[in-house]
Amino acid sequence: MKRIYFLFIVLIGISLSCTKDFEDFNTDKKHPVVVPGGFLFANAQKALSDQEASTNVNLNIFKLVSQYWTETTYLDESNYDIVNRTIPDLNFRTYYRDILMDLKEAKKLTDAEVVAGDDATIGKANRLFIIDLMEVYCYSILVDMFGNVPYTEALNIDDISPAYDDAFTIYKDLINRASADVAGLNTGYGGFSSDDDLYFAGDVAMWKKFGATLKVRLGIAIADADGALAKSTVESAYADGFAMGERCEFVYEGGSNSNPLYQDLIQSGRHDFVPANTIVDMMNNLTDPRRDKYFTMFGEVYLGGIYGESNSFSQFSHIADAIQEPTYPMVLLDYTELAFYLAEAAERGFSVGGNAETWYKNGIESSILHWGGTAEEVTAYLGQANVAYATAAGNWKQKIGTQAWLASYVRGLNGWNTWRRLDFPTLNLPPAPETRDGQVPKRFTYPVNEQTLNAANYTSAAAAIGGDEMDVKVFWDKN
Repeated sequence: MKRIYFLFIVLIGISLSCTKDFEDFNTDKKHPVVVPGGFLFANAQKALSDQEASTNVNLNIFKLVSQYWTETTYLDESNYDIVNRTIPDLNFRTYYRDILMDLKEAKKLTDAEVVAGDDATIGKANRLFIIDLMEVYCYSILVDMFGNVPYTEALNIDDISPAYDDAFTIYKDLINRASADVAGLNTGYGGFSSDDDLYFAGDVAMWKKFGATLKVRLGIAIADADGALAKSTVESAYADGFAMGERCEFVYEGGSNSNPLYQDLIQSGRHDFVPANTIVDMMNNLTDPRRDKYFTMFGEVYLGGIYGESNSFSQFSHIADAIQEPTYPMVLLDYTELAFYLAEAAERGFSVGGNAETWYKNGIESSILHWGGTAEEVTAYLGQANVAYATAAGNWKQKIGTQAWLASYVRGLNGWNTWRRLDFPTLNLPPAPETRDGQVPKRFTYPVNEQTLNAANYTSAAAAIGGDEMDVKVFWDKN
């Protein structure tokens, strides 16, 4: 009897011990329930870079829309068919779900951090400002792409039918946010760790320059919609922007973390793209020293495929080998872009510390050097009558627009924005454009899913912008 009683006591002890350790035993310590804010921030950076780098026809066709590249066999996208593969849906989803939602959660978790002392308190504030700058960047892209988009009611999992905000109202708020972020960043303290900040490795001073450069981009975009606001925005920011040689970029490591271009152009084993004759012919006429950095030669010449038509991959120049490397960096914002914005600003009468010709030269020099060219090539190129600011063809919009577009190669969305804002350079028309007016698209149509899942707000947004068509211009495109 005593033996039975003893065994009973032992079993109770084991039971209590198991109950005590049950929670620890069933906790996966390698996969925490709460994801750190820094991890989500890094994940958003990677997702943003991947989206902008990609040339997957389901995700990003802006290298085609801007006519840097054209297709060889399947011609739908270079003829502006964006519905068949639901390209607007996938872009919309990527920016909202994969990037902005991670940024929102990163901001929420960072804001909830309990910190003590000046270093930790100001470091936390810096992280919040940096997250907000990335949100501003992403929302501006959505506006540039679609026009009116969900903003004040966006990213609320309890509201699956968000209203669309007026695009200009969004832009004005983005300018205010960027201004507050740049003013708030304290470069004397830290921000994210180098592991969590995949763009600037924790350098708060570079984030401050990024924010100022982004403000200039936002300001110049609205120059034809609100000249006074554009002027004050640009003038208040340009001096704090990137310097020559500075940029925001994501450097891919290769392997499983390769540039999506490598995946699309090499790993896929497909030969779907060649450089378009639009850019190749233009650069040939200018004897542009960047041609060998942009394209391979076909025989003894650079030869682009006819935009929007069937092209044999073996009969034309190809995309330069360096661009197809798994470690090829993705630039998101840089001094080159800033310099051309400031050339435009100077022509508009803004006070930006130099005249249009100076900033135009700076933009060209920055681009050529970034692509591996030499100072001698810069001098020779600028010395040509058809490149020199005083003698190049056309008005200032043609001069600046052409060179800014050339410098944005592989950054398709940026090239498309330049063309829409300045109407230069002249792009070719494909043989079977899917646009209602037969011209190059002025915007993307809204996602098909929005027409069914958010019908009332979709209908209201489409009516507010003048119809959900590719020939309807976004608010800042006044020409």
